[in-house]
Amino acid sequence: MENGNLYPITTKELNDKKAALAPKNVAAWRSFSKTVFEEGALPEKTKQLIAVAAAHITQCPYCIRAHTKQAMRKGASKEEIMEAIWIAAEMRAGAAYAHATIAMDEMEK
Repeated sequence: MENGNLYPITTKELNDKKAALAPKNVAAWRSFSKTVFEEGALPEKTKQLIAVAAAHITQCPYCIRAHTKQAMRKGASKEEIMEAIWIAAEMRAGAAYAHATIAMDEMEK
């Protein structure tokens, strides 16, 4: 924990050290990531808004920062970003409720 942060601050030095431990994997992941976020059937802005929502569902603070920044760079408004976050909240809550079927099934045995 640095400077009172729960998670370490990402630095180029740390990223380089991580990459050096598995260079082929990092290269493949970077290529995959670049390809996924390229303009396609979905515009880049939409892809970044999806990533913002997914980052909130997976609760990755690094992804939240990176994709929020990228969404803004691709033209997303603060309101669009917040709507994406609310969609994530609904999906996470909805999944918890949907999985109650498993508990109900077990209780009915």
